[in-house]
Amino acid sequence: MSKSKTMKVYGITGSIACGKSTVTNYLREHGYLVIDADRISREALTIDQGCIEKVDQLFHCVYGGIVDRKALGKKVFHDAKAKKMLENIIHPYVISQLKEAIQENQDLPCLFLDIPLLYESHLEYLCDSIIVVYLDEKQQVKRLMERDHIDEEYALTIMKNQISSDKKKEMADVVLDNTKDPTFLYQQIEQLMKGIENERITDK
Repeated sequence: MSKSKTMKVYGITGSIACGKSTVTNYLREHGYLVIDADRISREALTIDQGCIEKVDQLFHCVYGGIVDRKALGKKVFHDAKAKKMLENIIHPYVISQLKEAIQENQDLPCLFLDIPLLYESHLEYLCDSIIVVYLDEKQQVKRLMERDHIDEEYALTIMKNQISSDKKKEMADVVLDNTKDPTFLYQQIEQLMKGIENERITDK
């Protein structure tokens, strides 16, 4: 994979329930290309025959060419080794598709990679700059409980499987603070877009 000198790749990430989708939806509405790693991950088990065949060989839960996601989930949920085996099938596919998207859109001034587990998957190398959508832990727990209709204990368990929001904030090139109202977040996104546009003009 090679990138043009002017084309910029921005990675967007953030811990669960921090508001990343609000940011990516806003960017799409304003004409920016956002590549969704979660969507690609789902496609690995729905349209990519190579991944589906590997899942069948290892987990025996493919029927009529369709992965039984519920059966697969039961096999990997409490089994760290099985989970790692599944990740070793899906992650290479996701990475190849992200690289392909970058390569195919060299004519654009920039694009965004929406990667929830960007730091956990060590995909920083794909990006020129990384944007973290930040929410403090207290608000994050509350939003996750409300969004997924789960109790606090389960919400905290999910969060512990990711790098904390505070740590991601420290690692970011750009932080979008989502601790206040939506208007405050939108203002920051607009400032980000202005900065990207100004950088594009400067690079010309």
